[in-house]
Amino acid sequence: MNSWALVTGATAGIGESFSRLLASHKYHIVLVARDLPRLHERAQGLEEKFGVKTHVIQADLATDEGCLTVEKYILENQIDVLINNAGFGVNKAFTVSTLEVEQQLLDVLVRTPMRLMHAALPLVKQRNNGVIINVSSVAGYIAGGTYSASKSYLTVLSESLNTELAATNVTVSALCPGFTRTEFHQRGKMSMKGLPNFMWLNSDRLVEQSWRDALKGKPVSIPGWQYKFLVFVVQSVPRSIVRKVGMNMRAKQRR
Repeated sequence: MNSWALVTGATAGIGESFSRLLASHKYHIVLVARDLPRLHERAQGLEEKFGVKTHVIQADLATDEGCLTVEKYILENQIDVLINNAGFGVNKAFTVSTLEVEQQLLDVLVRTPMRLMHAALPLVKQRNNGVIINVSSVAGYIAGGTYSASKSYLTVLSESLNTELAATNVTVSALCPGFTRTEFHQRGKMSMKGLPNFMWLNSDRLVEQSWRDALKGKPVSIPGWQYKFLVFVVQSVPRSIVRKVGMNMRAKQRR
């Protein structure tokens, strides 16, 4: 097998889980992240454990330069699987957050996956084979500021592309996890006190579920019975309640 997968945000959390999973399926891995020593460490680990080839790209996807670097690589090399995973959260309300931070959030969560898909899709369509997974969130179903709005965009765009490509062997799928045990919340300095243990998901297991769902052609993957139920409730109750619950949840995370 000589297929390549490109994973953004590949050195930690869900991105690292995807890198390991795809390497276990004998995909060669292109790892994209900002931390170069960590990139090399993760790449070496994949090569030693799974016997695959790797390539590392140091890029800050909040910048035009970083995004262009990855776009250029996709256009010049065959990528069979694209995992748009890079992301971060902002632990401030929109009205007190800086415009710079809000713009960076949009650049990483919206602009970058959109541009990387726009680069990759014509090529995988031409080969009539490929998988794109966009790591979204169940937060996209509630009202929780720019982060929720960005994830809603990513989920809806994934659904649209999945439908558009239904007659091909190219799949676009959105992974919508809930709270997952990764570095995400610590990095964002979010308080998770009081969250019941059963609400936490395991990164490796949810990635395995997402991969299975993508291979079945599913437009959206929501791992965990608790989050499937949550999304069902959110889609069933009045939107005014969804807005209140979503904003209250975000306020608690800032304490």
